Amino acid sequence: MSSPLTALRRIVLFASLFLCAHLRADDLKVAVFDVDATPPVGAMMAYDPVKAQGELGLRARGIVLLGADEPIVLCAIDWIGIANDGNDVFRQTLADAAGTTPSRVAVHTLHQHDAPMCDFGSERLLQEIKAPLQCYDGTFAREVLVRLKAAIQAALPEAKPVTQIGLGRAEVKEVASNRRILGPDGKVRVTRYTATKDPAVRAEPEGTIDPDVSLISFWNGDAPVAVLSYYACHPQSYYRTGVANPDFPGIARYLRGLEVPDALHIHFNGAGGNLGAGKYNDGSHAMRWVLAQRLADGMKRAWEATEKFPITAKEVGWQVEPVAIPPASFLTVPELETLLHAPTASTVNGAAASLVWLRRCKAGHKIELGCLHLGKARVLHMPGELFVEYQLAAKKMRPDLFVTMAAYGDYGPGYIGTSIGYDQGGYETSHPASHVAPGVEEVLTAGMRKLLGDQ
Repeated sequence: MSSPLTALRRIVLFASLFLCAHLRADDLKVAVFDVDATPPVGAMMAYDPVKAQGELGLRARGIVLLGADEPIVLCAIDWIGIANDGNDVFRQTLADAAGTTPSRVAVHTLHQHDAPMCDFGSERLLQEIKAPLQCYDGTFAREVLVRLKAAIQAALPEAKPVTQIGLGRAEVKEVASNRRILGPDGKVRVTRYTATKDPAVRAEPEGTIDPDVSLISFWNGDAPVAVLSYYACHPQSYYRTGVANPDFPGIARYLRGLEVPDALHIHFNGAGGNLGAGKYNDGSHAMRWVLAQRLADGMKRAWEATEKFPITAKEVGWQVEPVAIPPASFLTVPELETLLHAPTASTVNGAAASLVWLRRCKAGHKIELGCLHLGKARVLHMPGELFVEYQLAAKKMRPDLFVTMAAYGDYGPGYIGTSIGYDQGGYETSHPASHVAPGVEEVLTAGMRKLLGDQ
């Protein structure tokens, strides 16, 4: 029989263990990782081989959130796109490194054009037919995967407590404009590309955009640990330079890092598929710096407008909604297989990417839409080159919440327009730019509503 003192000690011990367990359950931590994703001289980018190294390279950056069930991994890479099997492999590799499942990993690109492409399925198909791999040579992508895995594993023991999150928004002035200018018949009359030399086209109205940059910051007491920014716009000022570079969003991110050096700055491209800097960008070299300063100014004002809120692991969550995106009706297996033997390598490569996507759709593959819950904030993680209307619709679904979006996840679908966008014509909804059917709007909207709880 235990003495009263021994019994009391047991009670105190059990109470201490219970308290420790309770504190661990509420403990939220964040680990940050950052690796060089710049291809070497001679490696192939999306359009051209690298001929020289620039002063600012490409980065693959992200965070791992710990304490809210299994780890959640968010990663943004300065590449043009990571598609199909490539996206699968990146998510699996990062999941293995963080000790989680691929469903709790989101990998996005920023879509710079002087940057690599990754699609291991297209690479494999081109190898089978002994065609030139061009931008689908996955050698360098596999090197970056090794770097990312090592960086995440090294970052986990250094994870810092998160006591607060910060939420801020500000308008970015004279950067984004709509690319699709309609005529009197409601059809696309002209496409205002990201570099527009024609002053008459630049003079057209700005059109439908989301003018705001959104910031979510993670704080350990008074110290910022990571700052995530979200802005919807094609990121090109000019390209095909032969030098891998992060373009104006990467420069803006760098400038913000100089002003707030204690936090890792990670930028995501929102639903910018039908947006570009064309109204404000004539493609001259000087405009890269001008656009970068404008975006950085918006980021700074969003930082200054940030409100901080206490947060625990119980207020952090992750949801996924698998959706079957309908493939474009003009994509047929026999025609694409014929194009695999076309005389031009670019046609063969395009057919390979389309065929890989179509085969995945026919096999029942679903893309997982993701939603990160951070207190009153929600971040939707979406595929493809999404039209801005999806981002605006998501914000309207939950005006009571701080809603933002990262697009350019799985790049397999290509451009994802609205239903009416396919009737309007234009580059973004034509073959081969878009791999999906007009019914995609209904599918994605239903998925967003479910994730945001607006049913």
